[in-house]
Amino acid sequence: MPRPTGRVLTLLELFQSGGTRTVAELADRLGVDGRTVRRYVDQLIELDVPVKSVRGRYGGYQLAPGYRLPPLMLNDDEALAVLLGLVAGRRAGLTTSEHTANETASAKIRRVLPRHITRRLDALLDALAFTDHRGETDHPDAGVLLTVADAVRHRRPVLIRYTDRDGRRSERTLHAYGIVAHASRWYVTGKDAQIGEDRTFRLDRIADARTLPGSFEAPVGPSPAQRVLSAFATAEYRHEVILRIHATVEQIRAHLPATVATLPTEQEEHEPAAGQDPAAARWLRVELRAERLDWLPPVLAALDRPFVIERPTELRDHVMALADRLTSYARQA
Repeated sequence: MPRPTGRVLTLLELFQSGGTRTVAELADRLGVDGRTVRRYVDQLIELDVPVKSVRGRYGGYQLAPGYRLPPLMLNDDEALAVLLGLVAGRRAGLTTSEHTANETASAKIRRVLPRHITRRLDALLDALAFTDHRGETDHPDAGVLLTVADAVRHRRPVLIRYTDRDGRRSERTLHAYGIVAHASRWYVTGKDAQIGEDRTFRLDRIADARTLPGSFEAPVGPSPAQRVLSAFATAEYRHEVILRIHATVEQIRAHLPATVATLPTEQEEHEPAAGQDPAAARWLRVELRAERLDWLPPVLAALDRPFVIERPTELRDHVMALADRLTSYARQA
């Protein structure tokens, strides 16, 4: 249970967020009764906090106009870190049951930030989409993140200095569609103006970003998050794998999500034949690319559905080797 002093400070934060608060509302937010709320209000008044009583049907308490706590000093990186933490925590369900802490913390930070920083943070939040999140994040430079977010919002080209996974450095002009946080990393997706094709870049590999004159029209179609997931599934790797699996789309996606494998769209949207159970399994073509093949046999075993390997031939060897190992383990006393 929060200590009384903590509740008094929470009460002050609720007042600071503006408007008139009824006793019933405050009691519900603080988890106390109306008499205790009035006692906490008296404590604030004793501390020279100008709490006013508002009479009438919609009465309650409010702060006198113009009262503010001393400013909270945050630089761009600190404000970005705190607000993104609050947003990610809320979207992941990692908040208090009553959301009081999340609400008051966000209000506190936004209230004291300079207007130009608030605009840039809003641009980032507007441009940001979340998929799943696991593990430690590779942190991009805050200046790069904010610059790219501003380019997304205003549809302006952005010049980036990028280092790819092989250590090659290049400068690219990007028409950025959106920013995506996925699987512990940050990505920006958009059209690479030099080659005229859509590309996805890791933000932590961008050393510098600078907006350029001009503008562009964002394309219709998949969302930035869908574009990033599709880019992962179709990325160039050593092996191109084609399978046919007798299963439902849901069964396949449970083990081979969109980040790993693609199913032709017409298969996923195909209507079942007349009289056919919509949940019935059927033969579906599954395509994926992989740097290694040894992780696939356990996935196919966990799927536990009939399958045919069209290519590569090496995958059959891996599957049979796993089957032999499992058989030998099962025969041991």
